Amino acid sequence: MALNVISNWEEVPLFDSEQGEATYWSENQVDLRLMESAAAGAAELSESVTITLRIDPRMLGRIKRIARERFLNYQSMIKQWLSERMEKELKDR
Repeated sequence: MALNVISNWEEVPLFDSEQGEATYWSENQVDLRLMESAAAGAAELSESVTITLRIDPRMLGRIKRIARERFLNYQSMIKQWLSERMEKELKDR
């Protein structure tokens, strides 16, 4: 049985019970792009500092293209990449 794909959070109803919610999620699934945008949005809610960073225009073009293919904001994707690399650097110490 194929699951219905939810592409907008407004499609998810309010549930009266855990059983009703379990039944709903046994028949539906969230679109990956919607999950990624929610995760990226949650990260952006924290306090942040604005910086200026100079990047080669060709590199920025490639970054924007990759972000578009993943349905992400390119700035959020760059922050995600930096965070992942920082965690790796700290782990490898």
